Amino acid sequence: MPKASDTLWDLAIAEVEKRENPDDDGKHVGVWEKSILFMGNKNGGKTTIILRCLEREEIPKPTLALEYTFGRKARRHNTPKDVAHFWELGGGTSLLELIRIPITSNNIRSFAVVLVLDLSKPSELWTTMEKLLQVTRNHVNKILTKLEKTNPEVATEIKQRMQNNLQRDHPDYELVDPFPIPLVIIGSKYDIFHEFDSEMRKIISKTLRFVSHYYGASLVFTSKSEALLLKARVLINHLAFGYDKSKSVSVDHSKPLFIPAGLDSLSQIGPPPASDSDIGKMRANTPLELWKKVFEKTFPPKSSCDLQDTKDPAQDLQYAEYDVDVMRAQKNQELEQYKRNASKSWKEMDFDSDELL
Repeated sequence: MPKASDTLWDLAIAEVEKRENPDDDGKHVGVWEKSILFMGNKNGGKTTIILRCLEREEIPKPTLALEYTFGRKARRHNTPKDVAHFWELGGGTSLLELIRIPITSNNIRSFAVVLVLDLSKPSELWTTMEKLLQVTRNHVNKILTKLEKTNPEVATEIKQRMQNNLQRDHPDYELVDPFPIPLVIIGSKYDIFHEFDSEMRKIISKTLRFVSHYYGASLVFTSKSEALLLKARVLINHLAFGYDKSKSVSVDHSKPLFIPAGLDSLSQIGPPPASDSDIGKMRANTPLELWKKVFEKTFPPKSSCDLQDTKDPAQDLQYAEYDVDVMRAQKNQELEQYKRNASKSWKEMDFDSDELL
């Protein structure tokens, strides 16, 4: 309703806003803006999942470090498009320090994490999951600690939101430790995983169900199959664009799992897949630590360092730049020549031991 004090300019601005942002009630419709960080195993399918969510028909390329893209979707016809910022961390667990770049105190309220774990590599699964979630959680907690001093209302809101993932009357309410920001865990390459021995599949599935429930996360298994990718898109679109949460659940270990946050329970998951005598011998301070020991007894973690497998971007053909590469080669030759000359000059020096004392 125009006010008597409104100038012609005020009325013009109001009319433009009304035309650009109409809704059923004639009220202003705000733009939804969210950010999601995708991380997980190298070559685990993160890029493929992102492209499918954005409905882009592109051939996935290896992610070298930290890459960014975005998507825009309108909630209704003739409304402004919401924006989702998609960040992707490459290199498995070798570039953990880059996690702090996309997650900041400015966007923490609207941030979520998608952890993509390669089901075909169970020996890397727990280590990858543990390292990535630990570093992310530590960084988020530092931001929350800072916000408690500068903006306590926001810090309280974030903590309360994660606790609300599980109803207070849920029997596991006091037994879980929700991740500080929304989390989706995706088990990729289900087509390969499906060929595993049934007992192996059961151990991996139960373990990921426990971890997801413990962290208040959603869990979905996927592959290149359009039907399975669609299920992953449902969870991601909820985080990115506020689409309705799916209430369907699939906990059958012989089929792809699909469990939205808060819809599982420790009683349904059952105890860790090990004999009572084995569990009795294991020393663990928390339920999570106990599940880790049971899991790694069946799937011993690899000792190789991820960092050694990280490719040098300068050697990647997709980033070839003739003039730059020629100059780089020249500088490398100059450096090698300097090293040889320096080594030679040091060897030729005649040090008098008496003068050194």
